[in-house]
Amino acid sequence: MGREYIISPSILTADFSKIKRIIDVFHKCGIKWLHLDIMDGHFVPNLTFGFPILRSLRKITNMFFDTHLMISNPYEYIDRYIEVGADLITVHYEAVPRKMLQKIISKVKSYGKKVGISIKPKTPASALYPYLKEIDLALIMTVEPGFGGQKFIFSVLPKIKLVRERISRSGLSCDIEVDGGVNFETIRLVYDAGANVFVVGNALFSGRSVANNIKKIKRMLNM
Repeated sequence: MGREYIISPSILTADFSKIKRIIDVFHKCGIKWLHLDIMDGHFVPNLTFGFPILRSLRKITNMFFDTHLMISNPYEYIDRYIEVGADLITVHYEAVPRKMLQKIISKVKSYGKKVGISIKPKTPASALYPYLKEIDLALIMTVEPGFGGQKFIFSVLPKIKLVRERISRSGLSCDIEVDGGVNFETIRLVYDAGANVFVVGNALFSGRSVANNIKKIKRMLNM
């Protein structure tokens, strides 16, 4: 087996009438992270869940809340997302001025929580380089953020390799997460490119068994 990995299921396309049952399956399958896609209808053209949903989810699980803020003005909401249970807050490089990124990193760390920066498919890998020493996670989007179920953009794979090389060369421990179109056909490609945290959504909820889909994903990673 190669390097250690983390599966972070996205519940963006899950059936929320069955969310307790789904969370229980995650627990039984040894899944530790939960990816929460927060969209504001401004930075991205879609609206998803906010503080009340996170607060409710926190009541039924102690999973690590991998909170992906696809929103404008994320700095203003950090306190509240941490209050309702966020363990990791990832913001978009494209959403704020560079000076604000530094303020966000400092604020999240002041709570003792983890912080990440995400880049869209067209943003160069080099945008992340100045922050790799300070952040815990670099999130590389392999679709345009905003909607679940999009097709994987294969041209992003070299970018993952560049960021992994930069992290390794600098002796850093920053995780690389990939989000967008990650499924049974693409997950091994992003693993081989250097990612170690995988946001999986539709692939988990297709078919009849979430548990069987998790096992299949794990088999792909353990090849």
